[in-house]
Amino acid sequence: MFDMHTHFIPPEVLLWLKEHQHVVDAKWEKKAPDQAEFLVINNKWGFELKESFTKPALYLQEQEKAGVSHSLVSPIPQLFMYDFPEAITREVSSVYNAALAHWVGEESERLSALATIPLNDSHQAADELKHAMGLGLKGAIIGPGVSNVMLSDEFFIPFWEEANVQKAIIFIHPLLCDDARLKKRMMPNLIGVPWETTVCATDLLLSGLLDKYPKVKILLAHGGGFLPYQIGRLNKGYEKWTNVAASLQAPPEDYLRRFWYDSVLWHSESLNYLVEVVGSDRVVPGSDFPFDLCAWPPMLHNERGVLSLLSN
Repeated sequence: MFDMHTHFIPPEVLLWLKEHQHVVDAKWEKKAPDQAEFLVINNKWGFELKESFTKPALYLQEQEKAGVSHSLVSPIPQLFMYDFPEAITREVSSVYNAALAHWVGEESERLSALATIPLNDSHQAADELKHAMGLGLKGAIIGPGVSNVMLSDEFFIPFWEEANVQKAIIFIHPLLCDDARLKKRMMPNLIGVPWETTVCATDLLLSGLLDKYPKVKILLAHGGGFLPYQIGRLNKGYEKWTNVAASLQAPPEDYLRRFWYDSVLWHSESLNYLVEVVGSDRVVPGSDFPFDLCAWPPMLHNERGVLSLLSN
């Protein structure tokens, strides 16, 4: 079994955080006796720092115990660091990527990995992506934009051009939604996270970016958010409004099949629908391990999507 959506923090990154804790306002907080410390960066996005996040041997043991034979490991979104100066983002990206590349080199049968990049500087993001893939990483995990600048904006052209040259996997994984209406009942996570994916993916689809950079493999977290389940509305808008259709060469439904999607949906009927709409070669098993809200072990055993995503 494969797991294409899982996270890890190498020891080298934790050491960097300790050494730069005042620069990035890193705090380790104990919230309950039976829980690990919570790591909080810049007063937001705190999460429990479970041992599975940070201990390589334990991580591999947990994967094996669940029957996962190969994992595509990603950095955690809380450490994207896009809201810091570019030099900080670039430095933590470099440390993170070098550590993952070393680990993957030691465990190549069990692991592949994605990079994190300084997306707040598109030229540096392109350079770090190229460097990380030269180290053996498969692409990068990124957020859905930077400071309300959407990924389709011309600001990101250098990054997309390099990703296209590299035939990179670009895994779009949002942080929690900060909409003021979603403050209660864990809604920033429950619906805010898939909503951010929905907004980003819809913008990419309607912008024509998929035609402009056809060699990039865009993987959407959490089953693509709400996009696959509202594709009929996009199709109708394409028929009715010229400004919706202006950048497209085909109906939105056709572009839906040009993304990849993980299986992190926790609902078999929803997953079956996704596979039916986009095809089994576009859906990959994923878990979001070891976050609290993970589908563990992965719901899907489909290897067609994995081979499609990883092939050149």
